[in-house]
Amino acid sequence: MSDATLHATAHDPGDFAVQIADQIESFLVAVTEVAKGDEPDSAVPFLLLEVSQLMLAGGRLGAHEDILPEERYEPDLGPEPDVDELRERLASLLDPIDVYSEVFDPYEHRKGRVPARISDDLADVIADLRHGMAHYRAGRTTEALWWWQFSYFSNWGSTASATLRALQSLVAHVRLNQPLEELDGLDTDQDFNEDALAEEAGKVMAEELAGPLGLREVK
Repeated sequence: MSDATLHATAHDPGDFAVQIADQIESFLVAVTEVAKGDEPDSAVPFLLLEVSQLMLAGGRLGAHEDILPEERYEPDLGPEPDVDELRERLASLLDPIDVYSEVFDPYEHRKGRVPARISDDLADVIADLRHGMAHYRAGRTTEALWWWQFSYFSNWGSTASATLRALQSLVAHVRLNQPLEELDGLDTDQDFNEDALAEEAGKVMAEELAGPLGLREVK
């Protein structure tokens, strides 16, 4: 990444902010449309594309020098938009591959993996991004960039990257005609170690999921 890109805000704050906001707005609109369920056959590939593009915006925010808000205290944005309906729509759309297994922190010494849901992850990411977008639309550009950068490090960056790995893994299993471990039905409020996951997991052939998810295995 060039110095010009890394330090874009130092030279032209508007350009950098507009680019980040456009990428985030595109993600918000796209995932909301997917959640409507009008095109279920293309849901997983489309989400893979959108989350991948969002991570580019996150990478730019993460590589940038610290962005500091202009005010000491964050202005009150009022009630946060409810994401429960979107979460439920995504959970229904992505069943039975909504639940997946993730390493919570690659630098934390844990024996077990953590069960998670793609629908929960996407809803949490959208909640963070909408919060920053409210600042941006109110004309508080620096506040929006600060929030997006801070929440990238503290929450949505790791959440979106975990979701991306799950989506990429799903597509890869189907396209390479490899068996999938079915994690549907795992309790995401519970912590599972490797043995528990192995006991719960059942083998599902990739082609069984290919049709409903709009994916095609390699012949």
